[in-house]
Amino acid sequence: MPKTTKRQDRLVARSTEKAEQILQGALPEFLKSGYVCTSMDKVAQAAGVSKQTLYSHFSDKEGLFTALVEHMACQKFKRVWSQPLEGKPEIVLRELAYRLLGEVNERDYLCFLRLIVAESGTRPDLSQLFLKNVAQPALKILMRYFQEHPELNLKDAEATARVFVGAIVHYILTQEMLHGKEIIPLEKERLVDSLIDLIVR
Repeated sequence: MPKTTKRQDRLVARSTEKAEQILQGALPEFLKSGYVCTSMDKVAQAAGVSKQTLYSHFSDKEGLFTALVEHMACQKFKRVWSQPLEGKPEIVLRELAYRLLGEVNERDYLCFLRLIVAESGTRPDLSQLFLKNVAQPALKILMRYFQEHPELNLKDAEATARVFVGAIVHYILTQEMLHGKEIIPLEKERLVDSLIDLIVR
């Protein structure tokens, strides 16, 4: 594999920084206007780049939004799942539950999830891309952790991992995205305690 020069490394770094700048500018535009009503002109203006620069990194709006979905998914995955799951199940699962509740519950992230759901009817590939970058690897990590702890006596590690993550997603969906705090209120501490009790008997 040929070595790269310092100049080539700088060009790659500069290109990566510019792509990040564009994605940062694109996010609020898509959240504000939705996919259909967001134009590349608006994105270029919001990102503070020329249209030429925008198109040199992303050939069209579809490619830009796809890159944004992948970027947001990977970014969130790293923040939640980069820490290894090591230690006693009761401690590890409690920390993971609160980390999920904290990270997934950010306003921009929730708005972005709404946007992906809204577009899923016509663009199922985008929602599938999101699942492949977040849900699928996350479930594998948690399932592997369960399998490494036979003392939990779990009949189905994969199903239990889905129950754990699914309960937290459902909580965020009903309490935050659907504004259900007044209709079906539930303290997050009760949710986490019950999840732990179900798994760590």
